[in-house]
Amino acid sequence: MSGQLLDAQVGMSFQLSENQVAIADMIRKFGKDHIYPKMMEWDESQEFPVEVFKKLGELGLMGVLVPTEYGGSGFGYSEYVTAITELGSICGSIALSMAAHNSLCTGHILQFGNEEQKKKYLPKLASAEWIGAWGLTEAGTGSDAMRMKCVAKQDGDYWVLNGTKNWITHGISGNVAVVLARTGELLDSHGITAFIVERTTPGFKGGKKENKLGMRASETAELIFENCRIHKSQVLGNVGDGFVQAMKVLDGGRISIAALSLGIAKGALNASIKYAKEREQFGQPIASFQAIAFKLADMATEFEAAELLTFQAADMKNKHKKMTKESAYAKYFASEVAVRVSTEAVQIFGGYGYTKDFPVEKFYRDSKLCTIGEGTSEIQKLVIARELLKE
Repeated sequence: MSGQLLDAQVGMSFQLSENQVAIADMIRKFGKDHIYPKMMEWDESQEFPVEVFKKLGELGLMGVLVPTEYGGSGFGYSEYVTAITELGSICGSIALSMAAHNSLCTGHILQFGNEEQKKKYLPKLASAEWIGAWGLTEAGTGSDAMRMKCVAKQDGDYWVLNGTKNWITHGISGNVAVVLARTGELLDSHGITAFIVERTTPGFKGGKKENKLGMRASETAELIFENCRIHKSQVLGNVGDGFVQAMKVLDGGRISIAALSLGIAKGALNASIKYAKEREQFGQPIASFQAIAFKLADMATEFEAAELLTFQAADMKNKHKKMTKESAYAKYFASEVAVRVSTEAVQIFGGYGYTKDFPVEKFYRDSKLCTIGEGTSEIQKLVIARELLKE
């Protein structure tokens, strides 16, 4: 495993830190005890296993980036990438929900909340006493977020929120959501504001749960607001700063989806290597055939390259450097690698790969979300091109 790039002034290290090794070992053990036994059952029924996330909270994995003073683990993005990758190599659904909770809802409050908001919400989120959701996407505004129709209008000390958000992770089970709503003119990048909305707020409810191809144990549902009154103290940052905040949150979020993609690719690759050594055809293991061996070589090379891009973005994020382009590189490449590697894994397994008795069909189904969520591959290419042309 490649590991991370460190400060160029002291050279580059490709070794995992002691913390990363400990986190990876802890997650592997946790997966064996608490995820593997019921993973396919959750996938079939689309059950969102809240109790698993409570246990992850006890391990400090639901507040990886949250400083210890707010009840979190106080780690950086390198440890965070390792945690998501290891979880993703076991179950994409669990890793996706863990990443969305950490990067989006919790991450938005951590980056832009005032001290009172941080003290109120971060300890509950970091411990997984509360599960977090993040509401940006709407039915008609996926990539085109500035055309959102969810509107908040000021009424004295309150904002009245009306509209629906779609494709929201933890849309039903989340205890608190950070919601982006239009408070100004359409298409005005300073006409959108972020609000913290608790589940018990009158006028706020979960809606339709999506029936998905993959990531089926990660809950995806609507957020519905009907004359939902939110006190002005629940505004994150300044009124009108929501869109700019969201774009910065997504820069970090893209690192988490890259890490999730790495996990899926790693799980599919490891399963393929093991199967190719054990499965015999024509009197020998199929790994001895060049057609299979070359597939494995391509899969492993692409995984290693994606890992380096992801740790580069994580390292820049840790150093508080602008990494819009680098996070897009990582998210775009790693997500496409996850799809390619899991597709080849199914091919290596042959007919068995098409059945639910073997692990690769789930990696195959789960992988596709990575090229769509938190900015499609096409949007990543747009971001990369814009950044390149600025230089």
